Amino acid sequence: MSQLIRDEQYIKWLSQLKENFRSTQIKAALHVNKELITFYFGLGVQIINKQQNTTWGSNFIGQLSKDLMVDFPTISGFSKRNLELIRQWSLFYSTTFDSIAKQVVSQNKEQPFVITKQVASQMWQVDFELFTSIPWGHHILIVQKIKNTEEALFYVLKTVENNWSRAVLEYQIETKLYNRQGRAITNFKQALPETQSDLAKALLKDPYNFEFIALSEKAHEKDLEKKLVQHISEFLLELGKGFAYMGRQFLLKVGNKEYRTDLLFYHTKLKCYIVIELKLTDFQPEFIGKLNFYVSAINELEKDESDQATIGILLCKNKDNFEVEFALKDLNKPIGVSEYRYKELPEKIKAELPALEELTEALKTIEKEQKLEK
Repeated sequence: MSQLIRDEQYIKWLSQLKENFRSTQIKAALHVNKELITFYFGLGVQIINKQQNTTWGSNFIGQLSKDLMVDFPTISGFSKRNLELIRQWSLFYSTTFDSIAKQVVSQNKEQPFVITKQVASQMWQVDFELFTSIPWGHHILIVQKIKNTEEALFYVLKTVENNWSRAVLEYQIETKLYNRQGRAITNFKQALPETQSDLAKALLKDPYNFEFIALSEKAHEKDLEKKLVQHISEFLLELGKGFAYMGRQFLLKVGNKEYRTDLLFYHTKLKCYIVIELKLTDFQPEFIGKLNFYVSAINELEKDESDQATIGILLCKNKDNFEVEFALKDLNKPIGVSEYRYKELPEKIKAELPALEELTEALKTIEKEQKLEK
């Protein structure tokens, strides 16, 4: 028999831990995720403390898992692997907020600690309701892929804000959203009111990740435009929450001439139109002039009194940040400039690939042959 299960201190602590979880199960009917995440953090802090301050042995977590699963056999969260993850997750945050973690333990050295909202909000310095509102699987994904708490909390809050699924969260982490968000070169600070400026700048990325499309080396702007529209779901995901697609080659009649923007959006949070111009070349100062013209035209022809000032976004293959800042210096229209990345398909390979029409005909032929065989 394990020496640990005969230890009176362990038996008492285990009994109280079970009672705490039973209480949590009752509350979970109304606040399932919040209560579970709160319970997990308290449990993780205590596991760390018990490992450091008792002689319960190296198999402590394994024994704890077995004992908890006797009373809660259907709770997968008490597997040895998940208890180890709970410990890892709690340690990840408690080392940054060491004084609070010590406070958690010191409030009652014998009984399992129940984290209060007040203590937890001090701990993360963000709204605890937000922190506990994302699922456990999301938390573990973040901790396993992110090395510092500032970046981890960024993904926690973005998950809440955008209601990301676990797959979308993983995509955003892999494409390094944290390093791209709010990094575009803009003149928003000078051209927009402060509240509008901060929100608009935070929405822009640099670079944008368009690796869901592939273009040949000889592609034109319209090819990129068409590909983005063909993959509108992925494109909107990359742009971020709030972008409503209004159309491509949007017609603008100025005087006796007709002009067409590459892409036009309306942003539901900013309450404004957003014109996106695409360039397959490096940044050139003259690109700003054309985009500035489109922004003025949208303001004059499409914008209502209730709409905020139209914003222009220029996406180009490469840019010199100093050159961009210089080009935007004296403009009074809000414009941002970012780079983008996509899969470049060599022309030789593209030439060897069948056209869409050829693939369609081939599929029809196969279907006919299969029907004849039947």
